[in-house]
Amino acid sequence: MDSRVSQMRFAGWMGLVVNLALAAAKLSAGLLGHSQAVVADAVHSLSDTVTDIALILGVRYWSAPADERHPHGHRRFETLVTVFIGLMVAAAAVGIGWEAVTSFGRPSHPPSIIALAAALLSIGVKEALYRWTAKMGRKTGSSALVANAWHHRTDALSSVPVAIAVSIAMIDHRLAVVDQIGAIVVAIFVLHAAIRIIRPALDELVDAGAPRAHRKELERLALEVAGVRAAHALRTRYIGSELAVDVHIEVDAELSVADGFAIASEVKHDLLKRGPDVADVVVQIEPHEDRE
Repeated sequence: MDSRVSQMRFAGWMGLVVNLALAAAKLSAGLLGHSQAVVADAVHSLSDTVTDIALILGVRYWSAPADERHPHGHRRFETLVTVFIGLMVAAAAVGIGWEAVTSFGRPSHPPSIIALAAALLSIGVKEALYRWTAKMGRKTGSSALVANAWHHRTDALSSVPVAIAVSIAMIDHRLAVVDQIGAIVVAIFVLHAAIRIIRPALDELVDAGAPRAHRKELERLALEVAGVRAAHALRTRYIGSELAVDVHIEVDAELSVADGFAIASEVKHDLLKRGPDVADVVVQIEPHEDRE
């Protein structure tokens, strides 16, 4: 198992262990501290383990080498896991918002300090886990890991109105409505995070190309190779977080097949080495025509 896969699985296991521990701590504190909000937050933490498990199991598939049925590799499995995590984040946002709207005016018992401590602990731990997981995601180039990091942050965000509500309810039980208002605001931010996760993954599933700036850079690199007279019909698509590139180059019509192949090989080498996140390159040779 290579280093990248090991790091991603380690991040998944770390998230799973932390979420299970936090769910147990918040559930106990919510029951002992008479806080329905903290109990609900514990259930949210428990739901986060679903995406951790999806990450741990999924990395085995998308890290597998290319085979006859999947000649471009299995990185689309990572894209599917990313979409799944994004949908889970969106579901969490809807759940937080729905609970806030439907709980307006609901009577509740004054919470105790242990409930507040659990909410504050959740904010600190999940924010730290978000930062660490996001760093690991950038290091490994894994969109699924970055998406899971955002899922950790949604748990931290969902604990903010819980902490505020518990604090205010401890001071004045009549002002507990602040909990619902804060939860609705947090739900909007969480839904925005879900959209940021899902949109690029859906673009990949429908074979959207690289940004214009990346395409221009790839074309520039191809034209820098000695012997390339023109480059056109450059196409790109994402496979996981990396690009597959097709490009047509024009060379002098009088060149031998061997010389033309050597130029094409150099173009491929340069794009793989210097291009933005390039995983595979197909170069087609065409004879250059004097258009003057």
